Amino acid sequence: MIEVNALFKVIVDADACPKTCLRVLQKHQRLNNYRLLTVASVDHRIQNSDHIMVGKGADAADLAVMNNTSAGDIVVTQDWGLAALVLGKGALALSPSGRIYSEQNMDFLLEERFLKAKHRRAGGRTRGPSARTNQDDQRFEHSFLELLKQASTQ
Repeated sequence: MIEVNALFKVIVDADACPKTCLRVLQKHQRLNNYRLLTVASVDHRIQNSDHIMVGKGADAADLAVMNNTSAGDIVVTQDWGLAALVLGKGALALSPSGRIYSEQNMDFLLEERFLKAKHRRAGGRTRGPSARTNQDDQRFEHSFLELLKQASTQ
């Protein structure tokens, strides 16, 4: 068990978060003392007792995540832009695939996002995510536990 401050939060941008990731977070919430907050638009059914439902606006969930994030929290998101913003607030960030976002990899990710968007605007196509595997779930859990240890020392 990792000793965590009761005010500490794990915030999930749940619009695109796989249910297996949410189950991992709920399992560890029972073992550790943190608040698990999910945020999603009205289009998604999320099974979590501490949930914020937002409208269908393009950035509604991102804004709710940002407004509820404090330094030292962990945010789970696939959105590289949102990850950059929460890192700027002193939070930790993790993707559902298990990638830990950091100041060191953020410039590369944001540049890649820009180039892919530019390519799509010009009529090009980019690949979507591959099918989720058990290894993805294991990598996510391992990375989450690593961030949980970091958060407990802050």
